[in-house]
Amino acid sequence: MRIVQITPGAGSMYCGNCLRDNALVGAWLKAGHDVLMLPMYLPLTLDELNHSAGAPIFFSGLNVYLEQKSAFFRAAPNWLHRLLASPRLLAWTRRFAARTRPADVADLMLSMLRGESGNQARELEELLQWLERQPKPDVLCLSNALLLGLARRLKAGLGARVVCLLSGEDTYLDGLPEPQRTQAWQLLAERARQADLFIAPSHYFADRMRDRLHLAPDRVRTVPTGLNLAGYETAPSVRGTSAPARPPVVGYFARMCRDKGLETLVEAFLELKSRGRVPGVRLKVGGSCGPADEPFVAALRQRLRARQALDDVEFHPNLDRTEKIAFLKSLSLFSVPALYGEAFGLYLLEAMAAGVPVVQPRHAAFPELVADTGGGVLYDPDQPAGLVEALEALLLDPARLRQLGEAGQRAVGDRYSADAVARLMSSAFGLAESIPRKP
Repeated sequence: MRIVQITPGAGSMYCGNCLRDNALVGAWLKAGHDVLMLPMYLPLTLDELNHSAGAPIFFSGLNVYLEQKSAFFRAAPNWLHRLLASPRLLAWTRRFAARTRPADVADLMLSMLRGESGNQARELEELLQWLERQPKPDVLCLSNALLLGLARRLKAGLGARVVCLLSGEDTYLDGLPEPQRTQAWQLLAERARQADLFIAPSHYFADRMRDRLHLAPDRVRTVPTGLNLAGYETAPSVRGTSAPARPPVVGYFARMCRDKGLETLVEAFLELKSRGRVPGVRLKVGGSCGPADEPFVAALRQRLRARQALDDVEFHPNLDRTEKIAFLKSLSLFSVPALYGEAFGLYLLEAMAAGVPVVQPRHAAFPELVADTGGGVLYDPDQPAGLVEALEALLLDPARLRQLGEAGQRAVGDRYSADAVARLMSSAFGLAESIPRKP
């Protein structure tokens, strides 16, 4: 099977979709498929082997932006167009992408959804012409629904099936101002007709996007996100359960922002400390932290300092893969109490792969993942002390902590590895047999 995977770069920050797609491509290659991974906008920032390395970057970020702003630039000479698409220049500009808010690029996003009739039609033609010179693909796989503006032209030009992965588009689109928000959902539903199949990472998100895009039930399949397990193999059982004298550590690893629930976890940690029932408890915070996140993190530090708890908290921004796995292995318990409807939560797989149980709110995709893995517990987010009590109860029960950590670790190894998910994805494409689940 020949697959072309198209994935947008997210600037200098680690991106969950980029990590998901890259792991998937690596697993497909390992299985013997012919796979080409093409980045869009900016180079991909990854913490593992980059399977898009050496591929041209299409819809270069600078060209896309200038084409939106200037009718003159849409007719710019090819030499200028190529200059602004140079890898060195894009590598320099990606550090600024994290400063961009959805509202700032709403009109550009609408133009991209219009595809061949949008301001970036020149970029689409360049991508099509380049793909026409390559071996014909069986499947074009789009990383998210915001790329559906590509589907009609590429499908007509290449005759390939178009599969669109889904993950978190609703949160992004609902954050747009009006009237762009309504326009975007209407345009997305129209463009969704061009895709042959949608794949969501959870039943929760499959149902949500099926309703919002008015999709027939048979056009949406559920396949979980997979994790590249390299480096996790030697992960010990839960830290602290075999050596109670070591202080327990609550951990967080995701983007350091309010929407992911970092402020909620910090407040829960402060309450946990004030109760005094878990002696020496500490908090470790890791994950992406870009320029837009730094003021928020600074305010959290000030809050901790005012409560005389800053010495009990560590911040570890923008870790590489080796550092991330070591960070996770150092934890006793993990929580990312996201405030919005998370479509999946790759960070939960990462924690469980390291043998660390998770504590998550009972909403969105979290109940599915916790129930299927047995790797954690849920709490009621409407109860003010729900998170604190769930954390405290587990930290005071080492046997239960170990049981959950081991269960989650087994489940991730059995069912959520990139290799296992790649086979499920191929089956969803209709081109391979599904793997059986281990009993």
